Amino acid sequence: MNDNILVVKNLKKYYPVSSGLFAKVKTYVKAVDDISFSIKRGTTMGLVGESGCGKTTVGKTILRLTDKTEGEVLFDGIDIHNLDKKDLRKMRPKIQIIFQDPYSSLSPRMPVGEIIGEAVRDNHLVPKEDFDAYISKVMLDCGLQIYHKDRYPHEFSGGQRQRICIARSIALNPDFIVCDEPVSALDVSIQAQILNLLKDLQEKYSLTYLFISHDLSVVEHISDTVGVMYLGSMVEYSDKTTLFSKPMHPYTKALFSAIPSADPDIKKDRIILEGSIPSPANPPSGCKFHTRCSYCMERCKTENPKMVEIEPGHYVACHLY
Repeated sequence: MNDNILVVKNLKKYYPVSSGLFAKVKTYVKAVDDISFSIKRGTTMGLVGESGCGKTTVGKTILRLTDKTEGEVLFDGIDIHNLDKKDLRKMRPKIQIIFQDPYSSLSPRMPVGEIIGEAVRDNHLVPKEDFDAYISKVMLDCGLQIYHKDRYPHEFSGGQRQRICIARSIALNPDFIVCDEPVSALDVSIQAQILNLLKDLQEKYSLTYLFISHDLSVVEHISDTVGVMYLGSMVEYSDKTTLFSKPMHPYTKALFSAIPSADPDIKKDRIILEGSIPSPANPPSGCKFHTRCSYCMERCKTENPKMVEIEPGHYVACHLY
């Protein structure tokens, strides 16, 4: 069995921007621009970056909720984007997603038991006589009560709705789940409960997560490895301990300097990034970060840095290294 459950190679996702009378393609928004990484079975990879950097597009492209432009997405050695409809349908239960907004991702017209069990029934995962008991077990595992089956999403709090979304994903017995900012819409106290639930379920069901977030303290709590994205590109990738103790890329350093400290006596040297994020439809030449980087050199303006391994497992795309 392959050690890596997911391998992403040179993934690109470009959206055409049309204009004029005949809707001629004028340019492309490079939402995901040539990124590569792998995730080991049973671990969690955190994906961080500013809003609009392409994190969610990476998740959707991996799951083939949107088609790729170029590159490979290998799940258990099989390229998901090369599967026909029949084979893709067979694979779907193994790759799931938990969406950011737990309310809009649940049907308001269906009771909770039906929301969780609909795909289980469609995929014939359990015999008819065991269906009810199976859904009850999944609900209890996710911190829901059996009597919640007949209630509707509007009758639940935000945290409970997210538990329903998690139960819906877990019910299909997946191997890999994309968690697309699953706690960003929740109160801080509820966030901790949901994160602990995800960790418990990972241990119980042998799950692998891609955890997308812009909250670095959350990513530090749940992840084993972390990738940092800027304007569609991966700028740094390492295991969590190395990245949080020794960030190398100027953008990563700026992100980490913004993490608030629980100790009021500890004063951080905050790195303020100048200017705003360039448009992904018209990114700067060379290194995309050079317009906001205090270490910018002449070659940064013309030459795109390659991702290099500066120590075992620690990759950085920067001309400084």
